[in-house]
Amino acid sequence: MASDSSIEWTNATWNPVTGCTKISQGCKNCYAERMAVRLQAMGQPNYRNGFRVTLQEHMLDLPLSWKKPKLVFVNSMSDLFHVKVPTDYIQRVFAVMERASNHTFQVLTKRADRLREIAGDLPWPDNVWMGVSVENEEVAWRIDELRQVPAAVRFLSLEPLIGPLPSLNLDGIHWAIVGGESGHGARPMDPEWVREIRNQCRRARVPFFFKQWGGVNKAKTGRELDGRTWNEMPAGRGGELVEQA
Repeated sequence: MASDSSIEWTNATWNPVTGCTKISQGCKNCYAERMAVRLQAMGQPNYRNGFRVTLQEHMLDLPLSWKKPKLVFVNSMSDLFHVKVPTDYIQRVFAVMERASNHTFQVLTKRADRLREIAGDLPWPDNVWMGVSVENEEVAWRIDELRQVPAAVRFLSLEPLIGPLPSLNLDGIHWAIVGGESGHGARPMDPEWVREIRNQCRRARVPFFFKQWGGVNKAKTGRELDGRTWNEMPAGRGGELVEQA
């Protein structure tokens, strides 16, 4: 299933794979798992297996049919680098992204070790951004793995941020997104963690995007940090670019 997206830092989603398994504390309250269960109950055929990893081969060529350029989040309902996704299938996904050069694709993974291991077997056109999720200091090693990947844009999704990142190394990183956890059971995010990351980004001249405070009612808590909305993105890559002061 592909659709326009309400995610603040992208325009659309494309899911050539669905389903995943939990590997770290950031996965505890997985929104994709909850959504997959609902879609299965509604009879949506792509979620006939619920949240089990499923290759959706009929979705592979979908971006080639989109005429208007899009900023596309790849696998919002899965992790492309999950061990159950064969390397040759990942290569097919990358081949489609390479062909669909009018779009910009944002790929995000928690499996940074596998990403680094097979990066040399993948094409890295300029329209493919590669990111890793880092929820606390315990998994900051994922950033070191990402640094070894020859993507034109390497980015961090620091969401759900459930701990401070005082020693964030932004060398070779082109963008950082921060967000609090939302929904039932959401864990709190300390505003000082967010400010510390923002300040580190500004010192390193890395675009900073603040997605949300989160909580049970994320619409109520909003997106403002210190009186403004932070929508910085890599220059020339779509979306709204707010210049750093």
